[in-house]
Amino acid sequence: MTLAQLLKARFPLLYIETFEERRALHEITAIAGDAALVRMPRAVWTWSSTGGLIQPDGKPRAGAQRATDALQAVQRIDEPAVFVFRDLHPQHVDGQYPQNMEVVRLLRDVAETFRTGRSPRCLVLLSPVLQIPAELAKDVTLVDYPLPGPEQLRGLLDAMIRGNTASGRLRVTLDEAGRERFVTAAAGLTMQEAENAYARSMVNDAELSLDDLHIVHDEKRQTVRKSGILEFIATDTVLDDVGGLGHLKSWLVKRNGSWLADAAEWGLPAPRGVLITGVPGCGKSLTAKAVATAWDLPLLRLDVGRVFSGLVGSSEHNMRSALRVAEAVAPCVLWIDEIEKGFAGGTGGDSGTGARVFGTFLTWMQEKRHPVFVIATANDFEGLPPELLRKGRFDEAFFVDLPSRGERVAIWRVHLTRALRRPRAAGELPVESELLGELAGLTEGYSGAEIEQAVTAGLFDAFSERRPLRRDDLVRAVMSIVPLSVTQAERIDALRGWARNRAVSATATDDWDFRNETGSRR
Repeated sequence: MTLAQLLKARFPLLYIETFEERRALHEITAIAGDAALVRMPRAVWTWSSTGGLIQPDGKPRAGAQRATDALQAVQRIDEPAVFVFRDLHPQHVDGQYPQNMEVVRLLRDVAETFRTGRSPRCLVLLSPVLQIPAELAKDVTLVDYPLPGPEQLRGLLDAMIRGNTASGRLRVTLDEAGRERFVTAAAGLTMQEAENAYARSMVNDAELSLDDLHIVHDEKRQTVRKSGILEFIATDTVLDDVGGLGHLKSWLVKRNGSWLADAAEWGLPAPRGVLITGVPGCGKSLTAKAVATAWDLPLLRLDVGRVFSGLVGSSEHNMRSALRVAEAVAPCVLWIDEIEKGFAGGTGGDSGTGARVFGTFLTWMQEKRHPVFVIATANDFEGLPPELLRKGRFDEAFFVDLPSRGERVAIWRVHLTRALRRPRAAGELPVESELLGELAGLTEGYSGAEIEQAVTAGLFDAFSERRPLRRDDLVRAVMSIVPLSVTQAERIDALRGWARNRAVSATATDDWDFRNETGSRR
């Protein structure tokens, strides 16, 4: 039921859990004074421990400073009214105040008085935390109070733009789609937080453009840091930094913006996420960072190890809290690295805690309604619980194999171009097809991480002699590396065999070469 329905039905005791005290009071006042919504308009009184009981005209009620005195006073006010008590919860938490049971008893008396009285009256407990004594469990009705929706955020943004452009202090270069991106980026923030984020975006350079979108994400970073479980990852990695993986990158690019209203008009649901498994060091984690940048979304990393706690029930609570934060920050990308280690054997061995935490995560994956795009990476397919692979959890499972020749050329180009941007390393070494083709041929069976390490080793050789990077440095570094395809040949063959009929190749068909017979392809 909505707040208007509850007031109209004369519910005596309501509890609203929210940090947005100002917005809640404004809406309560508007609803209580609207005869069309509540039938009989009511005046709004407020109480706080600092101000005491304040009358509708703004004057304090004499002798009603303390909570107990204020609760006794409202029982004697026999007129249509809504009494909003702010932060009363510390007064009735067991063991904290001597008047604990007196406050609880008075709240029950108020509920009974309002329930049987002739005038429509209601007491609203307004608090940022939910704490209800067991004695009040059957008297209190909880009221859902969601964070601001798109319409409210859009109204705030438009009002701030009008106010600043009218005075000539702001130039706006946003089109309609750009404004929608700002509204979407602020989803999960309170009105005050959104106002702060928009204000920072506007004063940053006296211009509001898409380049200021990261400032809104910075405000979200504060929300994530307070959770203690999720980590906000700042990244400037782009998809072009990921060498190869053309099929996976194409799949991700096609879904850019699919959480916006434009996609909803096509009847498209927001994508759930992808599971990326395969050979270590081949770009799985790098892709997670790149897609967040490409989509202009905040990247959150869930460390499953932080979820588990020694207290009974706290691990499940931690997981639920982390998922709620992710939904509050949505739209966002939630990255779970090496998920098989976090949920290894998630069905037993720890008195059922792992199974319950894993079950909470699976249910959320199946039922989530917020645009949280999950990217889970895994190196060990044997550690993946079978429930995780069922259709409906992820949109697709991709397998990342050792890079093909075409991918190795792209990887060498990325790392050499980056290395030669440094003035001391740059010389006459040309990043051209002939050199890239030679290096790609020398590194057949090498992972992307091993190629990156070869470039780093070559730079160390050049640094030791204080000279530019040379071809021979790279060749020597390549020859000194024993690749994973040699040391873990059997393991890689097993990975390919598992993925053959279970996952989609992340490599574009045009890049396919030596894996035609053994790789995962479909």
